[in-house]
Amino acid sequence: MISFKPFHGIVTMVSDFPTGQNGEREGCYKLVSVEDRGTSVNFVVSPRTYFVDQAMVSVGDRVTGYYDENAPVPLIYPPQFRALIMVKDSPYQNVKVDYFNDQLESRDGQLRLNLSPFTQIVLQNGQPFSKTPESRNLVVIYGPVTKSIPAQTTPYRIIVWC
Repeated sequence: MISFKPFHGIVTMVSDFPTGQNGEREGCYKLVSVEDRGTSVNFVVSPRTYFVDQAMVSVGDRVTGYYDENAPVPLIYPPQFRALIMVKDSPYQNVKVDYFNDQLESRDGQLRLNLSPFTQIVLQNGQPFSKTPESRNLVVIYGPVTKSIPAQTTPYRIIVWC
């Protein structure tokens, strides 16, 4: 099971990441360096990395990269993680990536979802999701939250991470 771990920061570099021997995948992978208060992380971005809202990121952007904290990583500095999901941070929306249980509460207990008929629930490819989003990994895009514990919100959009 994936255990999503976020890292927030400012993009300091975007470069090609070489893979393969014959150059057939040249340019398909990127290395995105992110820094936050002196801590640096490199994200390997593949063609399968999901970018929320298909946002383009460049040097100077504030982003959040999500990776699987249980996945093996090379022992190098700065750490290098395979990016599963990238979010270009915005003051107009919040994003939470986590496993949500049958009560639609996040694994970390920080957020509970209240669905409305206007909540858009889709797959990564933008197609409608026809089942319940309960007990699944979700990318939740939302606005205001209550001050309760856990915070509650009615999300704008839910992307089901199958």
